[in-house]
Amino acid sequence: MSKPYNLEERTFLFAKNVRDLVYTLSYSIPNKEDGKQVTRSSGSIAANYIEANEHLSDKDFDYRIKICRKEAKETVLWLNLLNTSFNKDFEKKCIELANEAGELKKNILCHY
Repeated sequence: MSKPYNLEERTFLFAKNVRDLVYTLSYSIPNKEDGKQVTRSSGSIAANYIEANEHLSDKDFDYRIKICRKEAKETVLWLNLLNTSFNKDFEKKCIELANEAGELKKNILCHY
């Protein structure tokens, strides 16, 4: 599957795919809490990337890009925490999404 070159679109699709994963997880307290966190951090990547592209100053751009990278790292953490034996049916999807978060972090760095 080819990934969009446009990082605004790609970060949006990533956040959407994370939400699709969270919707399918079985209910447990860890899934609920980690699901909330990964939903927030993945959405923050997309939102802050859009904000960076609409920056008011170079300082604002730098700040937003740094937040994107920080949120991408955090998203990897939450996806790895969701990748447990309790969620074994979603292991592949968690790994794919964690890898995409890592790729986004690298690609966003290229724009910095």
